[in-house]
Amino acid sequence: MIADLEVPDIAEDEVLLASRRVGICHSDIELLAGRYIIPFDFPVIPGHEWSAEVVRTGRSVKSLGVGARVVGECVIGADHFGFSISGAAAEFFVAKQNWLHELPDNLSWTQGALVEPFSCGYYATLRADDLDASDTVLVLGAGPIGLGIVAAAVGKGARVLVAEPSEARAQLARTLGADTALDPTGLGFLDEVAALTGGAGASVVFEASGRPEAMAVALEAAAFRARLVYVGIDVGSSAPAKLGLFQSKELQARGIIGSPGVWPRTLRFLARGGIDLSPLVTSAYPLAKADDAVAAVLGDRSQVKVHLTSSATL
Repeated sequence: MIADLEVPDIAEDEVLLASRRVGICHSDIELLAGRYIIPFDFPVIPGHEWSAEVVRTGRSVKSLGVGARVVGECVIGADHFGFSISGAAAEFFVAKQNWLHELPDNLSWTQGALVEPFSCGYYATLRADDLDASDTVLVLGAGPIGLGIVAAAVGKGARVLVAEPSEARAQLARTLGADTALDPTGLGFLDEVAALTGGAGASVVFEASGRPEAMAVALEAAAFRARLVYVGIDVGSSAPAKLGLFQSKELQARGIIGSPGVWPRTLRFLARGGIDLSPLVTSAYPLAKADDAVAAVLGDRSQVKVHLTSSATL
C-alpha cells in the first residue's frame, strides 16, 4: 500500500535521511502479510536493506553531515528497523546516528543497499573458523544470502562449489566467482561433490537454503573435521538426517542469525576487496511503484533481489 506522508521531524540525536535504494527481503513479505518472528504493530513502514543520503541533522549529531552517504544496521537493541520500528521504504525517514555507517566512496547506492544481506553471508564465513584459500567450500542455496556467502568466500580465496537448482541463480554464483555450480536435485549430487573434492567432501559447508533436506545432506557432503554453518531459516519442519556423521566425521556445526557486530568490517571488506554485488539486483522500481515491486517478488521466481529507488530531495 502506497501512502502520502509528511516529511518526519527529527530529535536532536537523529538524522533525516533521503532514501536512495531499498531492497525487498522475504521477511518484508512476511511483515506485509501480517506475520514476523517478533511482535509488531501496523502501521509500520518496511525496509531494512537500504542506502540513503543525510538531508538534515539534529543539534547533537556530530559524526555525520548533510550529504553523507550512509547505510544502517537493522537490529538495534530490542528494536528491528523496518519491523518493530518504521524503516527505509519511504522518500524520507529517520534514524539515530549510532545506527549508521558511512558508505565508502567506491560503493554505489545499489551496492550500499546490498550491504545488509551481504553482511549475513560475510558473518557466516567468519563463523567458519579460519576460512581461507586452503578450503573447498560448498554453499547449499544461491538466494541472496547464499550468493553473499559465495562472494565472501571467493574474496577470501577459497574454492567454492554451489548447489542450486535454478540455472539463472547458478550463473549468478559463477559471475561472483564460484568455481562450479551443481544441481542438488539430481540423484548423483553427492557423487559429484565427492568427485570434485577427490573423495574427501567439502571442508566448509554453508546451508543457506533453509530446506530441511539440504540441512541433512550438508552432513553427508562434509569432509572429515569439516566446519558447517547453518544460515537458512526453517523452524518446525524436519527431514531424516544421518546424525551419526557428527561423531564419525568429527564435525563442527553452528547456526547463525543476522550479522551482529560486523558491519564496519563488512564495509571495509567490500571496499577493499573489489567485490561487485550489483548483479544480484535483477530489477528495480521507483518507490511510487512499490506495489509492482512486491508483486514481482511474489510472482516471478527469476527475481533474486528487487530494489526500490528514490531521488527525492527537500
